[in-house]
Amino acid sequence: MSTPRNLHDLYVEQLKDLYSAEAQLMDALPKMAASATHPELKSAFTTHLDQTKRQRDRVEQVLDGLGEKATGHKCEAMEGIIKEAKSFLKETDNLFWKDAPDAVIDAGLIANAQRAEHYEIAGYGTVCYFAEILGRPQDKALLGQTLEEETQTDELLTKIAKQAVNPEAIMADA
Repeated sequence: MSTPRNLHDLYVEQLKDLYSAEAQLMDALPKMAASATHPELKSAFTTHLDQTKRQRDRVEQVLDGLGEKATGHKCEAMEGIIKEAKSFLKETDNLFWKDAPDAVIDAGLIANAQRAEHYEIAGYGTVCYFAEILGRPQDKALLGQTLEEETQTDELLTKIAKQAVNPEAIMADA
């Protein structure tokens, strides 16, 4: 990656970062869905996988409109978030977690998923603003659609946690 010389260059770099983040999530979400036990959580992960594919395609569309390729950049932040999630899932397989209630594991999955969502919300908020001040309203509209989806996914995960998973996890402690 070369040093950005102006806001346009930074915009492109941030878009490539988000493209990489979405691609990495596409690999992680099926594993998270497979590990989830609560039906609403499984469904949320599966639905978000479909959204993530469209979100990645939107970023690619914006980059194409800028004459840029989507490849060649790795989002290290998302790599770290996913590494944490994989570590959590690996831990649930060891003897210490062997008898952990499903709701506790689901609560951990939600915590890890929300870290990814919050990262994406911050990233899409930034590129939406960059698109606006760079005079790219079509980009802002596409990226804003993704920002709205990421926010809705975060809200759904919070709802599942508060209304179902966390209360079940607390009861497992009793």
